[in-house]
Amino acid sequence: MSDRPAAPSIGFRYYDLLVGGMVAVLLCSNLIGPAKVGTVTLPLIGALSFGVGNLFFPVSYIFGDVLTEVYGYSRARRAIWAGFAGLVFASFMTWVILSMPPSASEPYNTQLQPALEVVFGTTWRIVLASMVAYWLGDFANSYVMAKMKLWTRGRWLWTRTIGSTVIGQGIDSLTFYPIAFAGLWEGETILKVIAFNWTMKVLVEVVMTPLTYAVVGFLKRREGVDVYDRGTSFTPFSLRDEGEPHALR
Repeated sequence: MSDRPAAPSIGFRYYDLLVGGMVAVLLCSNLIGPAKVGTVTLPLIGALSFGVGNLFFPVSYIFGDVLTEVYGYSRARRAIWAGFAGLVFASFMTWVILSMPPSASEPYNTQLQPALEVVFGTTWRIVLASMVAYWLGDFANSYVMAKMKLWTRGRWLWTRTIGSTVIGQGIDSLTFYPIAFAGLWEGETILKVIAFNWTMKVLVEVVMTPLTYAVVGFLKRREGVDVYDRGTSFTPFSLRDEGEPHALR
C-alpha cells in the first residue's frame, strides 16, 4: 500500500449500492421482523425464543462495517443518516396509512385494516426505541471500527468487525429494550433478552467474518483505495466528506 493520498475527487463505483442495501435491510428488519417471536430448539440448551427480526438486523451492521472499512467514517456517517431518515419516513408513512379511515364500501378492508394494525401498529415507545437504538448503536459501531483501524494500522480486520459489533450491538440492545419495555416486562426478563439478543447478534458477525473479508477485499481492489480517518471529525452531526483515501498499487 502506498502512503500517497488518492485524488480527493475520486469517484466510488459501489458506495451508493451499499448505502441502498444497508437502508433496505434496516427497513425490512424493523418493519417485518419485530412483531414475531420465533422459537428454535438447540442441542443441550433446549427451546429458545427470540424476535425473528434479530436474524437479519445484524446484516445492517455488516454493511456499516464494510462502509467504514472501505470508505471511511464520514461516508459511513452519511449512510447512517440515510438509514435514520428512512426509518423516520417509514414510521410516519405507517402512521398516516393506519390512521386513514378505511372505506366502508370495500369489504376486504374489514380484514385488511385489523391485520395492518397488528403487524405495523407498533406503539410509539417501540418506534422511538428502534430509532434511538439504531442511531446510537450504528454510530458507536462505525466510530470504534474507524478508530481501531488507526490503532491497528489497517491490520487484523476481524478484530475491528467483531470489536465494533460488540460495542455497537451492546449499545443498541441496552438502549432498545429498556425504552420499549421498561414497566411492561420484569427487569430480569429485560436483562435476559438483552443478553441473548446481544450474544446472537455478535455470533452472526463472527459467522459472517469470512464473507466480510471477501467483500472488503473485493471493494478495495475495485475502488483502488483504502481510507484512513486521520484528521476526521468524528461528530455524528455532519455530512462532510472526510477521511484520507490512499491509492492501492
